[in-house]
Amino acid sequence: MTDLLLPADFFGFQSLLPDDEQKELVALREFLESEVKPRVNAAWAAAEFPHDLIPKFAEADIVGRAYDWDGRPRASRLFTGFQALELSRVDPSMATFIGVHQGLAMGSIMVLGSKEQRQRWIPSMMRMQTIGAFGLTEPEGGSDVARGMRTTARRDGDSWVLDGAKRWIGNGTFADVVVVFARDVDDDQVKTFVVEKGTPGFVATKIEDKFSLRTVQNADLTFTDCRIPAENKLEDGNTFKDVNKVLKVTRGGVAWSGVGCQLGAYEVALAYAKEREQFGKPIGSFQLIQDLLARMLGNVTASLGMTVRVSQLQEVDALRDDQAALAKSYVTARGRETVAWARELFGGNGIVLENDVIRFFADAEALYSYEGTRQMNTLIVGRSITGLSAFV
Repeated sequence: MTDLLLPADFFGFQSLLPDDEQKELVALREFLESEVKPRVNAAWAAAEFPHDLIPKFAEADIVGRAYDWDGRPRASRLFTGFQALELSRVDPSMATFIGVHQGLAMGSIMVLGSKEQRQRWIPSMMRMQTIGAFGLTEPEGGSDVARGMRTTARRDGDSWVLDGAKRWIGNGTFADVVVVFARDVDDDQVKTFVVEKGTPGFVATKIEDKFSLRTVQNADLTFTDCRIPAENKLEDGNTFKDVNKVLKVTRGGVAWSGVGCQLGAYEVALAYAKEREQFGKPIGSFQLIQDLLARMLGNVTASLGMTVRVSQLQEVDALRDDQAALAKSYVTARGRETVAWARELFGGNGIVLENDVIRFFADAEALYSYEGTRQMNTLIVGRSITGLSAFV
C-alpha cells in the first residue's frame, strides 16, 4: 500500500499500520482535503470557528478512536497519532480543536470518571453533540499551576462551589462541558470537576487579538460562587498526580500535531519550489533551496520517528512521563526551525496567507508553548537522566 503513503513520510512509517487503518487514514486525508482545507485560511483570518464543520467531523467518525466504546474496538495508538498528524498537516487549529475535545476533555472523563460518569457524557461527546474543553491553566499560573492553583472548590452539602479563573481554554467560548481543576479548601488537593454550559456563576469570554491558532476559540473562564452537583466531581480526580495521568497521554498527541504542522509547511514549500521560477528556472533547482528542503525533511523524519516510538510505547502502556516530555519538547522545537525555513523559502510571498506557510509559521508558536513549555519539559527529562531535580 505504498501508493497511500504521504511523500513526506520519507521512511514510510505509515506502512507500520495494518491495511485497514491505512485505508481509514486515507479516508480521513481525503475528507480533510475536500471539506476542511478550503475553509482553513478564511476561518484563520477571521479568527472564527466554522461550527458547520462539526456535523461533518461527526459524520466522518474520527472522534474517540482511542477508546473502546459501544462495541467498537479502539484503533491503535499509532493510528490515532497519524490521525493527529493528518489534522495538523491541513490545519493545526482544527487539530487543536479535536485534541482538546477528545484528548483532554473526553480523556479526563475516560481516565478519571466513574462508569456512570462516562456513560453520562461520553456517548454524546463521541457523536460531537456535546463539545468539551479543559480548564487547567490560570491567569497567574501556567508552568507552576500544580503548586500555585488559585481556583478553589469547597463542598457544601450535595454540591461543590467553585471560585476562581482559568485562561487560554481552547473551545472555551462554546464548549458544552468544561473539565475544571480546582484546589479543595479542605485538604489542599487538586480535584477534577465537570462544569456544564449555562451553570450560574460560570462565564466564558473570548481572548481577542490572538495570532497563533486563530481559529481556536480560546477563552478566559471565571467561576463566581459557581455551584455544581456533587456527581459532577470526577470520581478518580483527587490529586494533581491524577491530572498528570491525562497530560502524559496528551503530550504525545501534541508531539504528533507538531509533526503535522512541520509536514504541512514542508509540503507547501516543496510545491512552491517546483513552481516558482527565478533566473529562468524553478527555484527548486538551486542548491540553497534544496539544502533548505533537505533540512526540513530531516526534521520531519526525526520528529516522526520519535512520535512513532511514543505511540508504540503507549500501546503497551509503557510510556514514561520523561519520554512524553522529551517528545513534546523536541518535536515542537524542531517545528519552529522547519516552519521558519519553509517561510524563508517563499521569500516575500511567505507572509501572504493564501500561500499557507505563514499560518503554519504562526501556529507552530502555540504548539511550542502549550501542554508544557520546552523549558519545563526539559526539566522533567533532566531530572530523569541525572536523578537531580532542578525545579524551584
